[in-house]
Amino acid sequence: MTETGLRPLPRRVLIVEDEAPIRELMRLHLGLAGFDVAECGTGSAGLERARAEKFDLILLDVMLPGLDGITVCRAIRNQGANTNTAILMVTARDTESDTVLGLESGADDYLSKPFGVRELVARTAALLRRTGRQGGASAASPEGVESRALALDVDRREAIVRGAPVELTKQEFDLLYLLASRRGIVFSRTALLAKVWQGDTYVTERTVDTVVSRLRRKIERDPQDPELILTAWGVGYKFVDAE
Repeated sequence: MTETGLRPLPRRVLIVEDEAPIRELMRLHLGLAGFDVAECGTGSAGLERARAEKFDLILLDVMLPGLDGITVCRAIRNQGANTNTAILMVTARDTESDTVLGLESGADDYLSKPFGVRELVARTAALLRRTGRQGGASAASPEGVESRALALDVDRREAIVRGAPVELTKQEFDLLYLLASRRGIVFSRTALLAKVWQGDTYVTERTVDTVVSRLRRKIERDPQDPELILTAWGVGYKFVDAE
């Protein structure tokens, strides 16, 4: 209970899944785990709800009738109430290209069908810990970052790139802050996983590459020839030493 004697509100989860048995399985077990669950059976219905209501987590199937999950994910990230909400993509296709496509569309993690109930609950809880925590990369040093090209306000979670505001997910912001606040320091992918994702066992080094790729598309003039987030070949990434 809180100091006022009121119980904290449960985390809100939106399930967008067209297969009724799977949707019911998710709803039942996430409900038993203490989540407040809403559900939709089509991509258009899920997008409409995601734009109107705030959720803590969205479970989004890739193969949806009408609007597919990739399109819905991109639309959620573009505008509405959940531009920064954690998104877990659910896919029956466990190929690297599908996984990367889902992550590049703005998803934070993915879950492959078929999955077990314990894995479902563990993955959702882990993702909420990562995206909902108050600590992480920005907690180690509360100061902002300011330079000619970039300004980061940690308290407001705002990013200004070359004078223009840029919308970033929590993972993108945490990763950018970590690199920019340690200008010129090379971080291995393993180190970035430990600091930004807190060593989550469900996240791989490929996830780091995907989030860096998303960041570059948002903050670089030319993502193929980055000026700010540089690759240290064979090691990891660093923020440019001087502008």
